[in-house]
Amino acid sequence: MDCFRRKQRDYFCCIKLLDETEITQDIQRETRGSVLLDLVYRHLNLLEVDYFGLRYLDSNNQTHWLEPGKAITRQITNGPPYTLYFGVKFYIEDPCQLKEELTCYQFFLQLKQDMLRGRLPCNFSVAAELCGYILQSELGDYDHQKHHDGYVSEFRFIPNQTDELEQQIKDFHISLRGQTPAIAEKNFLERAKWLDMYGVDLHPVRGEDQVDYYLGLTPTGVVVYKGKNKVSVYYWQRVVRVHYREREFVITTKNKEVSDQKK
Repeated sequence: MDCFRRKQRDYFCCIKLLDETEITQDIQRETRGSVLLDLVYRHLNLLEVDYFGLRYLDSNNQTHWLEPGKAITRQITNGPPYTLYFGVKFYIEDPCQLKEELTCYQFFLQLKQDMLRGRLPCNFSVAAELCGYILQSELGDYDHQKHHDGYVSEFRFIPNQTDELEQQIKDFHISLRGQTPAIAEKNFLERAKWLDMYGVDLHPVRGEDQVDYYLGLTPTGVVVYKGKNKVSVYYWQRVVRVHYREREFVITTKNKEVSDQKK
């Protein structure tokens, strides 16, 4: 009777990695998220896997993290085919303390992407320094015979990249002679971890005062922004309880309570 059993339908998945390559995989209706996560971890030879996850977009273009224990087809409403994005889910406070070089590299790629998409803003001098480390990682030592005038402009590092910035990036790249890609990436992480928006995942919320804010989860705590201005910080060591129910998100700290309602 097996020959009359209904064949399970395959669903096509495309996973976009941080280095802009892709993995494709067919799944079935009951395939859990953990299957795709394990596939990516094996492909990248990652051991410190707790920092990473897979994102997907819903019908309103909002991002969500894929839950490992649930069926993929019950989580993603857009598809098939399904598109997912691999990335850092939990930013460690000091990425230079990561043990594995491959883990550091994925953090480096994630922060490089954050810069390009405007999620990791920084001033002119810091931008030149960070971009110089990126060039050292990707191109190695500056060589005037290989790196012609304008070579920096072949790369896009940040929104609204200017000629003046590119000259500063070139100057800093020249100064990094002798740094291996791994050392350049470590130095990049060491500099990037001090930026205000490092590891901040912002979400639009509406406070009890009916004012619109952005709520951000960071390695050190929860931050609240009004426009581009930081108005509150709730450090994890002072947070007693985090409660989320329907559209309400409540943080209870040791000395006060703040309640924010999502849009």
